[in-house]
Amino acid sequence: MVDFFLILVHSQNSIFVQNKNSMQHIIDRFISYVTIDTESDPNSTTTPSTPKQWDLANKLVEELKTIGLQDVTIDDKAYIMATLPSNVDFKVPTIGFISHFDTSPDFTGANVNPQVIPNYDGGDIVLNSDKNIVLSPKYFKDLLQYKGQTLITTDGTTLLGADDKAGITEIVTAMEYLIQHPEIKHGKIRIGFTPDEEIGRGAHHFDVDQFGADWAYTMDGSQVGELEYENFNAAGAKITFKGKSVHPGYAKGKMINSMLIANEFINALPKGETPEETRGYEGFFHVHHLSGSIEESVVELIIRDHNKTKFEKRKALIEKITKKINKKFAKQFGEDIAIAEINDQYYNMKEKVLPVKHIVDIAEQAMKEVGIKPLIKPIRGGTDGSQLSYKGLPCPNIFAGGHNFHGKYEYVPVESIQKAIEVIVKIAELTAIRK
Repeated sequence: MVDFFLILVHSQNSIFVQNKNSMQHIIDRFISYVTIDTESDPNSTTTPSTPKQWDLANKLVEELKTIGLQDVTIDDKAYIMATLPSNVDFKVPTIGFISHFDTSPDFTGANVNPQVIPNYDGGDIVLNSDKNIVLSPKYFKDLLQYKGQTLITTDGTTLLGADDKAGITEIVTAMEYLIQHPEIKHGKIRIGFTPDEEIGRGAHHFDVDQFGADWAYTMDGSQVGELEYENFNAAGAKITFKGKSVHPGYAKGKMINSMLIANEFINALPKGETPEETRGYEGFFHVHHLSGSIEESVVELIIRDHNKTKFEKRKALIEKITKKINKKFAKQFGEDIAIAEINDQYYNMKEKVLPVKHIVDIAEQAMKEVGIKPLIKPIRGGTDGSQLSYKGLPCPNIFAGGHNFHGKYEYVPVESIQKAIEVIVKIAELTAIRK
C-alpha cells in the first residue's frame, strides 16, 4: 500500500495536506462507497430494511480489517463496530465515532455516477445537459464559499450519498491515519456504522453496552464547522379518512368524499408552520404523503419542535383536529370518520448532552485548533446521536461536509472531508491529554 499519509504533516495546530495524492485517496474511497446502492425502505420490517445495505456493510468490515483496526464485528442486523486500541499508558476515556451507511428513500440512490469538479470556478455546474439539470450558485448560494475547491456532485439523476458516506469516509480515513502515525497519542477509540438511519431506525438495535464508549460523535452534519447537540423532538402521524362512494348523479346527501375531508384536515393545520417557512428553533408540521379515493384517503405528516412542551401541544392539536372532524360527521357516518395514529420517533439530545457539556467543548476546541470556526446551532432534524444519547451514549453531531442532501443537487467539497478528518484526529488527541 502506498503510504499516502507521508504527505500529511501533523503539527501542534493542524494536519496539513501537502499534495494531491491524499485528496485522490479520499475521492477514491468516497466514490467506492457512494456507487453502492444502500437506499433504505420505511415500509420494510426487517433490519436492515433493504438487503442491498449488506453490500456496503460487508465491504466496510473487510476494509476496517485491512487498515488494521481490531475487534471488527458485524451482527445479524448489519451493525458494524471496531476498535483502535489506546497507545498511552494512562487512563483515557473511550470515545466513539459513528456514521450510517444507508441513503434516503426520498430520492433514488441506484446507479450513482459521481462527477468530480476540480478547482470550482464559482459558476453554474451542469449536472445533466440532456435533462437541463444545473447546480447553480444563484439558487444554492453556499456553493460560492467553495470556489477554488474540488467538488463531488451527482449526474443529476440520483442523490449522491454524502449523507452519510462522507462521514464513513472521514472516520475510516482518520483511523487509518492514526494507525500509520502512532506518534499521535490517543485513548481507545470505537467506531460504529449503522443501517437505516434515514428511516429513523439507525439506533434502534445499536448495542451501547457492547460499544463501550464513554461518549461518541456522529459525523453526520453539513457544512464545515457545524457542531450540534440540540435536535428536534420528532413524531410521525398517519391520519386515515373514510368516505362513502355514490354515483355523482345521485350523490346529494349521500356521498362523503374522503379526499375533501383530508383537505379540510390539512387546511386546519397552522399557517406558516411548514419546513419551507420556518428556521432555527421553530417547529413545524410537514405533510409529506397524500393518497386517496372517495372511499379512503391517507395523510402522513411529521411533527417537529425543539421545545418539548410545544412538541406535545403539536401532537395534541392533531388529535383535536381529528376529533373535531369526527364530531362533524358523527351523525352522517355513524362512527369515527378519521383515525389518527401518532408515534414518537426521537427526542432532543440536549437534555442528555448538557450534563456532560465538556464533550462538546472538546469538539469545539478541536475545530479551532485545526483552523475551523465552530458553528454551534440546533439540528433541524435528527441523527442516530439523538436516540443514542437517550440510550446512555451522549453523542453530539459534527459536520460531514455535504450540502443539499436527499436529492439530485447534493454535493460535497473534498476539502470539507479533509477538514472533518482533521477534527476527528484532533479530538482523539485532545481527549488523551493528561489533566
